[in-house]
Amino acid sequence: MRWLNLLKANTRKEYLELKRYLPNTIAMLLTFYIIFLGLFGTIHFVGDPSTQDANIQYVIVNYIFWFLTITVVNSIGYEVINEAMRGTLEQLSMSPMGIWRIMTARLISTTVINFIIVIALLYLSMATAGQWLNIDVVSILPILVLTLISMFGVGFMIAGLSIIFKQVQAFLQILQFILMALTFVPLSLSPALAYLPFVKGISLMREVMIDGLSISQFGIGDFLVLGFNAVFYFAIGLGIFIYCERIAINKGLLAHY
Repeated sequence: MRWLNLLKANTRKEYLELKRYLPNTIAMLLTFYIIFLGLFGTIHFVGDPSTQDANIQYVIVNYIFWFLTITVVNSIGYEVINEAMRGTLEQLSMSPMGIWRIMTARLISTTVINFIIVIALLYLSMATAGQWLNIDVVSILPILVLTLISMFGVGFMIAGLSIIFKQVQAFLQILQFILMALTFVPLSLSPALAYLPFVKGISLMREVMIDGLSISQFGIGDFLVLGFNAVFYFAIGLGIFIYCERIAINKGLLAHY
C-alpha cells in the first residue's frame, strides 16, 4: 500500500511538471522530432535507394528507443540535481521510505508517462516516413520490461554520482551520445555487446518490429542474457546508489548544493 501511494504521488508530480512547464515539454518533443527528420532526410536523399526502406525502419526503431533510454537513464540524475538545488534532497532522506525507494517510484512513473510520449512519437515518425513497423505488443512487452530494468540500473549509477558531485549536467549531456551509440550499434559487430545494458533488448525489439519475428522464435539463450542483464545492472546500480547515499550522509552533502 505504501509503495502504491508513493507511485501515485510521484506519477502525479511528474505529470504536473510536464503540464506546468508545457513550453519546455513541447520544445523537447520538437527537438527529438527534428532530429528524426534530419536522420530521415539524410537516408531519403543521400542513401542507397535499394536499401532505403530497411534503413529508414532501422532509424525509426533506434531513434525511438534512444529517446526512451535518455528519459529513463538521465531523468533520475536530473531529479537528484533538482532536489539538491531546491534544498529538498535531505528531506527525502528523512522519509520513512528512503531516497532509493522514492527514486525508484519516480523512475517508474517517469517511464510510464514518457512511454506514452514514445508511442506518439513512434506513430508520428512512421506516418512521416511512410514506413509501418510490426507492433506486436505480446512479443515486445516482455522484452521491453527486462530491458527497462537494466536501464533503471544505469540510471541509479548516474543518480549515485549526482548525489555526491551535484554538478554533473555536462556529463549527462555527453552521456546522451554514449546512449545513442549503444542504441544504434548492431550486435553483428561483436557478440560481447549483448552483455552491455539494454543493447540485447533493443536488438531483439528491432527483430520484432522490422523483421516481423515473434517471441516464440527467440531462443532461451536470448532471454537468459536479457534476464542476466536486468538483474546484474539493476543490482549493481542500486548498490552504487545506496553506497553513494551513505557517503553523502556521512560527509553531510545532502543538506548542501
